[in-house]
Amino acid sequence: MSSLQRDFNQTIDYVFKVVLIGDSAVGKSQLLARFARNEFNIDSKATIGVEFQTKTLLIDHKTVKAQVWDTAGQERYQAVSSAYYRGAVGAMLVYDITKRESFDHVARWLEELRGLADKNIVMMLVGNKSDLASLRAVPIEDAKEFAQRENLFFMETSALEATNVESAFLTILTQIYRIIGKKNLLPNDEQDSAGNSSLLTGTKITVPQQDPEFKGKSFSCCASP
Repeated sequence: MSSLQRDFNQTIDYVFKVVLIGDSAVGKSQLLARFARNEFNIDSKATIGVEFQTKTLLIDHKTVKAQVWDTAGQERYQAVSSAYYRGAVGAMLVYDITKRESFDHVARWLEELRGLADKNIVMMLVGNKSDLASLRAVPIEDAKEFAQRENLFFMETSALEATNVESAFLTILTQIYRIIGKKNLLPNDEQDSAGNSSLLTGTKITVPQQDPEFKGKSFSCCASP
């Protein structure tokens, strides 16, 4: 068990919904499996519709339950989009570093995300399959430039080799947590009868200026060689 995980019997302080989007076959389901169960299925088949998995982490002494949603990248499943994005406070836009087309389509996915999700959702660009560097079709500089221009976090990962997968999820979840932490003094009308912040649903989130050192960069501690 990861040192980041806590006993599932512990009280859950926060539940954060994060969505994975991007073309089919870029490795979204494998990233989710690696993060949630530390598994990789070499014979993984395309996702049909929507699925989600959860993982409980400890962030700043608080128990955070990540609810990560994965959807098919094929066009015929786009009808699920509106419900899929509802309540999401984080999103990972995934492309395959060996398929230029999947990177070129990120702009379209980003447009959809901004049109359907909360306007202040925390977003990360993820270049998956970094283990296939010899087949690279997307220079890391192109991805960094795009991430910086669009105000996204950025990291390259390998679900196969478990490279940066947990780091990527932890980065986006920590940023969401920081935003929620800065909103602890909400007016009473923005809390429910139990005193819970409506920010947890992703409907009221207002992102402060996010840490500039993480924007559009591949995290020097975690970047692919």
